[in-house]
Amino acid sequence: MIQKKICMLGASAVGKTSLVKQFVEGIFSDRYLTSIGVKIDKKILEVEDSTVQLMLWDIEGVDRYAGFNPKYLRGASAAIIVVDQTRTQSFLEGVEICRLVKLEKEMPIFLVSNKSDLPKSGTWDSAADCGVASLFERSFNTSAKTGDGVEDMFHNVAKAALNK
Repeated sequence: MIQKKICMLGASAVGKTSLVKQFVEGIFSDRYLTSIGVKIDKKILEVEDSTVQLMLWDIEGVDRYAGFNPKYLRGASAAIIVVDQTRTQSFLEGVEICRLVKLEKEMPIFLVSNKSDLPKSGTWDSAADCGVASLFERSFNTSAKTGDGVEDMFHNVAKAALNK
């Protein structure tokens, strides 16, 4: 079995933990609990005739003043930057987080616009509209609440991590 470390990054309250819970356990909770430090979950997948165990590092929300601890990126095969499509500021913070990750480590970075079950912010722009699409390997729309796009996103990330 092949193990791949995937780092989940993003601003506070964008749904990183909810995405992991939906993917690993198939559940969603409306209760919001702030993650502190890092929480690690595992899930085994079959990807391209290989058994892969994803080690999902759910890293505490990054606010623009604190940044994140680059030590969390050690050994990572890919990073997922989660943004909340109902909060434009989370997208701007996600782009900044992406730039910080690129300074530390070369690996595939994915943009995930979460909360697709809710209306987009009136000022929401996609990565392509902002001219930052080239920063990311690929982008996905997901809803941790309904599960829409979650399996597909994690399978694509696992495939990219495997081929890294």
